Amino acid sequence: MASIFTRIIDGELPGRFVWRDEQAVAFLTAEPLKPGHTLVVPRQEVDHWLDLSPELAAHLMRVAQGVGRGIQRAFRPTKVGLVILGLEVRHVHLHLSPIDGMRDLDFAHADRKPDPNAMDAAAERLRSALRELGYAETCD
Repeated sequence: MASIFTRIIDGELPGRFVWRDEQAVAFLTAEPLKPGHTLVVPRQEVDHWLDLSPELAAHLMRVAQGVGRGIQRAFRPTKVGLVILGLEVRHVHLHLSPIDGMRDLDFAHADRKPDPNAMDAAAERLRSALRELGYAETCD
């Protein structure tokens, strides 16, 4: 059975995409820690990040750096946090979130019912920042 991320990637479920290339995508998470909280996900379903090929792992990190730069520009946090957990969805995904302190990485404080208009605005703000940074081919 396809993971929820594969279903989003394949268009079966909606996603607020900010990056798409041949190997990976990035989209806003449905339950953000802060506005701009984004997931970087390989198109290939791999359960554990240790099982990624070195090439795909490196590619995901390159995408994460690009998206992270976009988050930094769009939301101006102190830092952009990166976390790989993989407990709820068995499909590797990197969480990138604007952070100003450790509390900003506490998933107990995630917004379980974010405003859809605010989510759309955050996605567009991030896509705009990515375009400014020269990543237009991946975010349009």
